[in-house]
Amino acid sequence: MKFQKRLLRAEPNFQILTKLWQVNWLYVLLICALAVVGYGALYSAGGGTSRPFAGPQSIRFCFGVVMMLGISLMSPAILVRMAWPLYIFSLILLVAVLRMGHVGKGAERWLMLGGLQVQPSELAKIALVLMLAAWFHKISYRRMGNPLLLVPPAIMVLVPVALVLKEPNLGTAVIIGTVGACMFFAAGMRLWQIALLILPMPFLAKIAYGHLHDYQKARVTTFLHPESDPLGAGYNIIQSKIALGSGGMWGQGYLHGTQGQLNFLPEKQTDFIFTMIAEEWGYVGGITVIGMLLLLVFGGMLISMRSRNQFGRLLGLGISVNFFLYCAVNLSMVMGAIPVGGVPLPLISYGGSAMLMVMFGFGLLMSAWVHRNDTFGETADKKD
Repeated sequence: MKFQKRLLRAEPNFQILTKLWQVNWLYVLLICALAVVGYGALYSAGGGTSRPFAGPQSIRFCFGVVMMLGISLMSPAILVRMAWPLYIFSLILLVAVLRMGHVGKGAERWLMLGGLQVQPSELAKIALVLMLAAWFHKISYRRMGNPLLLVPPAIMVLVPVALVLKEPNLGTAVIIGTVGACMFFAAGMRLWQIALLILPMPFLAKIAYGHLHDYQKARVTTFLHPESDPLGAGYNIIQSKIALGSGGMWGQGYLHGTQGQLNFLPEKQTDFIFTMIAEEWGYVGGITVIGMLLLLVFGGMLISMRSRNQFGRLLGLGISVNFFLYCAVNLSMVMGAIPVGGVPLPLISYGGSAMLMVMFGFGLLMSAWVHRNDTFGETADKKD
């Protein structure tokens, strides 16, 4: 009898251990491997020392791992209840950054909270994914054909996009809008509804270009003709291409990259961190890093497909698409395929808000995996 009482008291601990055992540890190991790559790159960016980049980043990552594992234990029911408060909180922070935000590089993107510099747009991306997953898991595929049901989630996407554009932060706003569109499609949006949204895009793009700031228009012009201003607007991308080319097949060697170590390469610890990796480790090193990033994306998609409930599927998809877009935009930017937009490379670039929000997103992804067999929120019409 005493043994049974002890077992009952210990049951919650057994449940926690069981859920931790169910975490996809191979996926976690891949995340840690990329963080190690990031630590090495930041160590090199700091001139061969852990200060000021690699040391603080490793501390943030360790905290992020603990946070990720904690979130992975949360059930879908808890995450759904968190969706609205977290989404509203992210909007409040986006409004606050427009009122009292810290100005950097021509934009208001950061808030100073308790001595910490926070970028609310990073939280807004994850909060939107969670909010849309919580909204769409209640709606069957049959009901998705009703356009009126798509108005509230469309507003949920447009509000943070508008606030982020106001900062201005065009790159992040495009990523938020694209993530929202992918979740609409995955939830069962009809092709004719998608066509209605796509048709006015060229006209809206022309109007949007007319409202861009001068420095944003200069980025587009520089993208098309970087040699027109080699010491001004075109300097970043020209130096990035030089560094990428000078790495060759095997690279110049760790801590021996000329463009990075001689400080020709701009923002080498944030936006152009991949360029520094490619310069020191060459084509082989760059392809290896890209392969690791793609494994994380495909792994997230697999987790999404393995979930038996709509909430987990949409949550996994949203987190995976968000991660993929950040990688794709950053890599395309440093290679000169798209205009420079100030988007970091997840898990590798230096930055507190970006690192913690990426780990928060991976925590949601792990929760979808741990609770993949739950039939949370299923209704009769969904089963049909």
